[in-house]
Amino acid sequence: MLGMQRFTLGLSLLLLAVPFAQHPGTTSLTARLDVAPSQLLVTPVDHNWSSYNGDYTGRRYSALREIDKSNISKLRAQWVFHVANSNHLEVTPVVVDGMMFVTSANDAFALDAQTGRTVWHYSRPITEGLIDDASQHHNRGVAVWHNRVFMETDNAHLLCLDVRSGHLLWDVAYTDGNRNYGATSAPLVVKDKVIVGTSGGDDGVRGFVAAYDAATGKESWRFWTIPAPGEFGSSSWPGESYKLGGGTTWMPGTFDPELNTIFWGTSNPAPDFDGDPRPGDDLYTDCLLALDPDNGKLKWYFQFTPHDLFDYDAVETPVLVDAVFKGQARKLVVEANRNGFLYVLDRTDGKFLSATRFSEKLNWANGIDEKGRPIRSELKPTEKGTRICPGMVGATNWHSPAFNPETSLFYFMALESCNIYKLRAQKFVPGQTYYATGASHSETDRNQKILLAYSIEGDKPKWRYVQSGNGHSSAGVLTTAGGLVFFGDDAQSFEAVDAATGKSLWHFNTGQNISASPMTYAVNSKQFVAVAAGSDIFAFTLP
Repeated sequence: MLGMQRFTLGLSLLLLAVPFAQHPGTTSLTARLDVAPSQLLVTPVDHNWSSYNGDYTGRRYSALREIDKSNISKLRAQWVFHVANSNHLEVTPVVVDGMMFVTSANDAFALDAQTGRTVWHYSRPITEGLIDDASQHHNRGVAVWHNRVFMETDNAHLLCLDVRSGHLLWDVAYTDGNRNYGATSAPLVVKDKVIVGTSGGDDGVRGFVAAYDAATGKESWRFWTIPAPGEFGSSSWPGESYKLGGGTTWMPGTFDPELNTIFWGTSNPAPDFDGDPRPGDDLYTDCLLALDPDNGKLKWYFQFTPHDLFDYDAVETPVLVDAVFKGQARKLVVEANRNGFLYVLDRTDGKFLSATRFSEKLNWANGIDEKGRPIRSELKPTEKGTRICPGMVGATNWHSPAFNPETSLFYFMALESCNIYKLRAQKFVPGQTYYATGASHSETDRNQKILLAYSIEGDKPKWRYVQSGNGHSSAGVLTTAGGLVFFGDDAQSFEAVDAATGKSLWHFNTGQNISASPMTYAVNSKQFVAVAAGSDIFAFTLP
C-alpha cells in the first residue's frame, strides 16, 4: 500500500526529523502532534476544530470572537489551496495546533493552517465499479486521535495514517466488498474507538454503524440498522429482504460524554419509492439511534418518517443542546429533518417533545401527532407521477446546521422544492440502484434556498434569509461568539450575516458552487474562517 502514496517533494521526510519549515511569525508545527481524547471533549471549540462538527455536540459553534460584527467587512482571503482531483469538494477541514487536514476522494492532505502550504499528501486510486453516491468519490473529512488520522475511502475502507507523515499504518475493509456499498462520511472518534457508517441506502444494502479500535483497527462492535429475521422490527422485512433494506449511516453522529451515548441518523429504506416489499414502519430506517459507544447496544430510537416513500433520509446532524424547554431544564437533541419538520427530543430517553413545520410547500403529511408520528396525507408515488413536497433532495439535507448559545437560535439551510414521484416495481439486481423508479422536477415549482433561524420553542422562524439562485447549493452553516453566522450561499459566495437578525454583513464570491460546511480556527491567536468551494479550500482572516 505504501507504493500508492505520493508525498510532496520530501516535506513529509523533513517533518519526521524536525519541525516543519516556517515563514517568519508562523506557529511551530512539530513532529510530535498528539491529540489526546481530552482535547476532543472541549466544548465549545476555540483555536482548534478537532472533528467534523468542531466538537461532539454538533452545534458548529466556536468561542472565537476576534472576527465580529464590527470588523467583518475587513475579512480577506489569506490563502487558497487547490485540489486537483475534484471539482466538488464536500469536506470540512479539521485543524489541530496549526495543522489542517482535508480530504478529497481517496486523498488526504496535511496543510500548514496559517499559509496553506502542503505538509504531506496521501493518495490511493479511486475505486472503479462503484455505483450511485459512492461512484462520485465524495469524502467529507477526517477524524484525529493521538498521532493518528482516520479517513474513509469510497469503497468503505477505514484508513489509519500517521499524523506526522501521512504514512499508512493500517487499512480495514468494513464491508464484504459488495460494490453497492460505499462511504462518503468523516469518521467519529469516541474514546478509543473510531465509528463509521456507509452510503448505499438507495442501492439494496443492509445499513450498519460499526466501531473499530483506534490503535489496532480491530472491529469492536457493529449495530445493524435493518433487523434480521426474528429480531424486533423484522416484520417489515419478509424473507431475505432485510439484506437489501437500506438504512445506511452516511453522516457522522454526535456524542454526549455524560450520558455515554452516541446519536446517529439512518437513511431511507429500499426500494425507495415502492413500499410493498417492506410493509410496516421499516425499522430502523429514517431514525435517530441512541447507541452505547462501548458496545453498540441500542438505548432508544426515534423514527421520523415511518414507511418512507419519498427518500427522506434522517442523517441530518443531531444537535445536542442543554436548555429550558417549556419551563423544564432538559438535555435536548434537535434535528431539522429532511421531511420538512424541525424536531426536539429529550436525548436521555428519546421522548418526543415537539415538531415544527418549516417547509411551506410540504404536502406529504398534514402534521405530527402527540407521539411524534406523521399524520400522512394520501399522496404517494404512482405510475403516472404525483407531485410531492418536499422533493427527493428534501427540505434540508446533510449540510450542517448550527446552534448559538448566546442567541439561543438554531440555524440551518432549507430548500423549498417539489418533485413528481413515479413508481415502477423493480427486482433487485446486484450492481444496480434499487429506487423502484425516480423523481423529476415539478414544472410548476421553483426551487428556493432559505437560511432559517429558529428558537427551540418557536413555531415560526426568528428570521429568514432568502437566497438568490436555483437551489442547487448544499452548503452548511457555522456560528461564532463574534455574533456571526457563516454559510455558502446559493450564488457561489461565502457569506456572513448577523446571528441575531440575519442582516447580511459580508460576502466573498468564490466563483464556484459551495457544497461543504465552513469552520473556524486560530493560529497564534489570529482567527481564520475556512470553507471548501468547488475544487478549492479558502481561508480568510483579518488584515
